[in-house]
Amino acid sequence: MNDTPANTSGADGIDPKERVGAAFDANAMLRARELTWQALERIRAQIAPGMRESQARELGQRTLVEMGMGRIWHPLLIRFGANTLKTFRERSQDDPELGANDIYFIDMGVVWDGHEGDSGDTFVVGDDADMHACAAGARMLFDEVREGWRHEGWRGAELYRYAQQRAQALGWRLNLDIQGHRVSDFPHAVYRAGDLGEFAGTPAPGLWILEIQIAHPERPFGAFYEDLLV
Repeated sequence: MNDTPANTSGADGIDPKERVGAAFDANAMLRARELTWQALERIRAQIAPGMRESQARELGQRTLVEMGMGRIWHPLLIRFGANTLKTFRERSQDDPELGANDIYFIDMGVVWDGHEGDSGDTFVVGDDADMHACAAGARMLFDEVREGWRHEGWRGAELYRYAQQRAQALGWRLNLDIQGHRVSDFPHAVYRAGDLGEFAGTPAPGLWILEIQIAHPERPFGAFYEDLLV
């Protein structure tokens, strides 16, 4: 999928969109990733049918404090049911209760030792086959896109072009309003890198979050998965 080489690097050979701060440490980024996934799993283990979204967020915040987080760098999002179709910037509809057969996702951005972790995954309670397939589909699509990056050197736009084609082939609708972003030593916002899907080069490892959000073609729910490209 890689057609012509991109050359946007500065005199030092580093693309301006991939610059890092003086405190940046690649191992600390990996540690932040590990701790964020640990936190996500601890929160997931406490979520059960009958709980409301607001209650899940509250227990999530408590869990992060208990784990000794440095700070939140983006709000903790936990979406139940139809709210799994919402993007990061959209507010949840009402305060739904998690049903006995339901779907939800957790999306968290946490600073650990001055470095940004960002992880998200989707879970299902009960035995709704479509919901299980949707959650698995988001993870599978993420894995396939990541493999293209690892082995083919796909650039930002190529990652999401493939994701859209593959999602359609699998029967899902890909949300192209969600196209990944930079992370780094906190705060990454100073680098103004834009979306991963807009990055002209092949993303460097340990600096970019690949995000996948899909929707069921007919039913009102979706799934979300994100992780650091490494």
